[in-house]
Amino acid sequence: MRFLSTFKPLGRVPAICSWCRRIHTSFSPDSVTKDKHHGITLDLNLSHSLTTEEFSTILTDSIQRWRMQGMSAIWIKVPILQSHLIPEAANQGFEFHHAEHDQSVLKLWLHDDKEDLIPRFATHQIGVSGLVIREDTGQVLAVQDRNSQFDLWKFPGGLSNLEEDIGDTATREVFEETGIKSEFQSVLAMRQQHKQPGAFGRSDIFIICRLRPLTFDIRPCSREIKACQWMEIEDVQRRSHFSAFMRRVTGLALYGVRHGFQDLDILYEEMESVYKGLRYKLYHRPLPPHTPTHRLGQHQLQT
Repeated sequence: MRFLSTFKPLGRVPAICSWCRRIHTSFSPDSVTKDKHHGITLDLNLSHSLTTEEFSTILTDSIQRWRMQGMSAIWIKVPILQSHLIPEAANQGFEFHHAEHDQSVLKLWLHDDKEDLIPRFATHQIGVSGLVIREDTGQVLAVQDRNSQFDLWKFPGGLSNLEEDIGDTATREVFEETGIKSEFQSVLAMRQQHKQPGAFGRSDIFIICRLRPLTFDIRPCSREIKACQWMEIEDVQRRSHFSAFMRRVTGLALYGVRHGFQDLDILYEEMESVYKGLRYKLYHRPLPPHTPTHRLGQHQLQT
């Protein structure tokens, strides 16, 4: 009894003894893939659970091996709940490439003696505006944003969603902001601007779509829109509360109403992609009717 009394209480015993845990010496085979650019992608979503020490050791060995194999870059997909592993990767030269939702992606360029050719993520944002034209009355739909720093009239619009066609963005934004239903007709113009404020350091591409109204009663969104009305196109040209960009675009609308849009419209044809099962829309000015190659694309949207 005197011997036993010298032992201290053991306390709570862990459910699994850490000494019995299997020590991992490599990443799970399913978590590592190679691409056609000689890049390696390590997806920690598919890897077995690793301690910080295991991850650091295995990553060091893997980087050395992939360098010797002539690989060009390493990508690591890190679930947000495994973010504690990011400092270990950073210590070995990894940088953030992008992060979205519940995952970040790190990258490491392996050729120290060559320029880093890994493309930046999302260099541009895409905005779309709907120029809704009533050709019978010579009017366009204009709005004033409630939350804008500028007291200017403009055409309704906003950012395009992922996998959303340009025309669908235009009609959606017009309906959300004004209650007007419309139909896509063509692309009229595009603006590219760098150092766009509020774009998280991205450049901005802004596309103007010509729309035909299907309804006419305005029901503006009170949360976003301060004012909304049908305006005479010629009045827009004279108003000071329109930017130079919007006045120029309205000039295109005025020309189209007077002379037709056939010289202005950028239409599209839907084509089959080289990637199996995918299709895309190619936007371009229509070819002259007697051009021999016009038979190659028969899906131009008719206005």
